[in-house]
Amino acid sequence: MSSNNPESGSLAAEKFDVVRFVKITAVIILSLLLWNLPANVFGIEGLTVIEQRMISIFAFAALMWITEGVPAWVTSVLIIVIMLFTVSDSAISMLIDLGNYPGAATMTNAKGVEQLQGLIPYKDIIAAFADPTVMLFMGGFILALVASKSGVDVTLARVMLKPFGTNSKIVLLGFMLVTAIFSMFVSNTATAAMMLTFLAPVFRTLPESERGRVGLALAIPIGCNIGGIATPIGTPPNGIALGALKDAGINIGFLDWMIMMVPLMLLILFISWVLLLNLYKFSSKTLEFKIEGGAKKGWRTNAIYIVMAMTIFLWMGEKIFGINSYVVALFPVGAFTALGIVTSEDIKHIDWSVLWMVAGGFALGTGMKSSGLAKAMVESIPFDTFPVFIVLIGAGLICWLLSTFISNSASAALMVPILITVGEGMKDQLAGIGGVTTLVVGLALSASFAMALPISTPPNAIAYSTGLVKTSQMSKVGLIVGVISIALAYTLLIFAGSLGIFDKFGAL
Repeated sequence: MSSNNPESGSLAAEKFDVVRFVKITAVIILSLLLWNLPANVFGIEGLTVIEQRMISIFAFAALMWITEGVPAWVTSVLIIVIMLFTVSDSAISMLIDLGNYPGAATMTNAKGVEQLQGLIPYKDIIAAFADPTVMLFMGGFILALVASKSGVDVTLARVMLKPFGTNSKIVLLGFMLVTAIFSMFVSNTATAAMMLTFLAPVFRTLPESERGRVGLALAIPIGCNIGGIATPIGTPPNGIALGALKDAGINIGFLDWMIMMVPLMLLILFISWVLLLNLYKFSSKTLEFKIEGGAKKGWRTNAIYIVMAMTIFLWMGEKIFGINSYVVALFPVGAFTALGIVTSEDIKHIDWSVLWMVAGGFALGTGMKSSGLAKAMVESIPFDTFPVFIVLIGAGLICWLLSTFISNSASAALMVPILITVGEGMKDQLAGIGGVTTLVVGLALSASFAMALPISTPPNAIAYSTGLVKTSQMSKVGLIVGVISIALAYTLLIFAGSLGIFDKFGAL
């Protein structure tokens, strides 16, 4: 029961602020401690001042993302700003002047002034805001925004659901498939909200004793989370992984990714469907539902269909036309703005926080590589002595566990730079199973498979908000689907890697 007492709300807010203040203070103190400790404490031979600062910045990012002292996107922006002012070649002069660090390794800049070695070009750090992968998501967000604004998403949903009829079991499968298809190209949050809106009339007609209601509600977040793995733009971890691999010289095309991931997505969805049917059996054999609304007739709607079709066509034909997916992603941005379909007001509704979140992860990876920290880590940790499957599966499970409690974007941004480094140190052991591609792609997929709690992903939270699903029910299904998905994903990646399928993409 809710309380109308303003004092109770004030006390709750005050308590929340105190907890957040404690988290932020603790993270800052620990980060400053790492910043100022003697270099020999870290056990990395020849650790430079800039490398030590990157360790401190990395710890700050990791702890902020995990504790959520501030929103994840704020942490990402702070990373970039802190790096610019402390470890870039345009940092505050008193922080990079040799005189403050006697005995530190130095270099001479263009003006003949001695500075610390390993300073990161400020242009490389700022470029994280406009990384090609960020632009890829920009295009995806514009497509989603236009589809929602015009009602095209509702029309497409109605068309795609029509073939599944009224049989309750088939309707459940239909909702999972349609949700997954939307999530391949549209934000999973927007997809979940839209599909649950479609389900509202169905829920109203079903008695409370109908256990199938739980399965229908859970079908939406499962479809969203699993559907997102099928395309590079389906979910941020995919983009983070592909961006890091591209920087390492490994280029996986849009269609190449889909060829690998769509079959995996369909297999996981089928297993999830069978699981839901057995856990929450329908007592009603048929379901009637009505989807109201849709796209308005007119040249704008026709233009939207044409531009969306052309964009997807160009993405699919990346290798044929020679236009990479990052460039194609800007086609709908240009087309819709030129036609006046997207206005300045619409631009404000783009999920900029996700774009900045991803940018922070790229900046962190750039800092680790350019400062020399990544190389130093490889040389100081005997990765080649670890069993390769322990590293491979262990990394995926850690990311999966983290993503259960924090955003999957934050988990991927935190761990992908580390995995790129680990992959370089273990490239001989990984050679027979797909190299660093298997390592990093497996991690990205693991992040998407975390769906055990209402806080794990926005679609989970939306499904939980209906009141139809208990946390225990969501946890049971989420854990089972997550474990099965991880097992299937790594089996696929290792099998494909052992056949040499990943070799054409390049290698470290």
